[in-house]
Amino acid sequence: MKVTLQNLTKIFPSRDKKSGKEVVAVNDFTFEIPDGKLIGLLGPSGCGKSTTLYMISGLQKPTAGRIFFGDDDVTELSTENRGIGLVFQNYALYPHMSVKQNILFPLQNLKGKDKMTKNEMLERAYEAARLVQIDELMDRKPSELSGGQQQRVAIARALVKMPRVLLLDEPLSNLDARLRLQTREEIRRIQKETGITTVFVTHDQEEAMSISDMIVVMKLGVVQQIGKPQEVYDNPTNLFVAKFLGTPPINVFNGNITGGKLYIGEEAVMDVPGVEDQAVTVGIRPEGFELADDGKLTCNLSNVEVMGRDVSVVSTNDASVNPVIRSIINADNKIDLSQTTVRFNLKPHKVFIFNAETEERLYVEVK
Repeated sequence: MKVTLQNLTKIFPSRDKKSGKEVVAVNDFTFEIPDGKLIGLLGPSGCGKSTTLYMISGLQKPTAGRIFFGDDDVTELSTENRGIGLVFQNYALYPHMSVKQNILFPLQNLKGKDKMTKNEMLERAYEAARLVQIDELMDRKPSELSGGQQQRVAIARALVKMPRVLLLDEPLSNLDARLRLQTREEIRRIQKETGITTVFVTHDQEEAMSISDMIVVMKLGVVQQIGKPQEVYDNPTNLFVAKFLGTPPINVFNGNITGGKLYIGEEAVMDVPGVEDQAVTVGIRPEGFELADDGKLTCNLSNVEVMGRDVSVVSTNDASVNPVIRSIINADNKIDLSQTTVRFNLKPHKVFIFNAETEERLYVEVK
């Protein structure tokens, strides 16, 4: 099911009676979610991602704009008539009901032509349970399940109605690190098996990048960038996107372009021919450093953290915006810890230059 958002806007009234200033939670969001794809809505708290999800679900009505499921305008349609499956952060399971009863509940409320027989409902419930691999737990109560198992019950309950669109609101937030990894892999498997168009809301960029076909990065209600995860990582449109994606985060420096060269501090680290002189902000991905005795960028060596096949060189530089610089290099490189400095050359495709004032990307040739 293709989902189309046209100029979607949501404005909440001000809570501050003195200022009377309205809160724009989502601002003119236009996007077409392709049929059968998993889309990650990504951004920090307050960016408007959950509000967008709730407007798609019908739980909140947009201030302006339209929502289409396929060719159907569902903007004014009630939640129960949109054909959506919704999974909340807190699972929202009925504690007094068994797993089977929780999964059956949405089917028992179907009316008219959609009403099903008892056998049809049971068959559908077990089919959903098998899909999320909890069919052996059907007689247990939610309190007898682990957090990951409860999340699977919530997903099965959302899938049992065979929704046109599946909506997941921070579904992994309450799980520990290992369960998060396992469950996000399960969500991806289930989505591929069912082919249901899915919208996944998260503030965790690693989650979004690992399972999404496309990600939408948001900030203060405004879409910053849309694209395939790797494309957005490799080509951020502005400093916010560059900083939000990546673990460890991108290293940011104050820099200058003078005479066709990019300077970090007093050192000319790269050639940028044909670019006018100006102050810039420079972003360098951790994997964008190459250790070299005659490297163009000199940093003060703090520590070396061994990570197996790679090592993380921790250093500082007066021009760095970050407290420390993290450079990921191959563990075959030997670093003399008795030295006070370390020198790097930079990989051009891992270096991004931004306007110092607007923080928008400057698409310049770096050598």
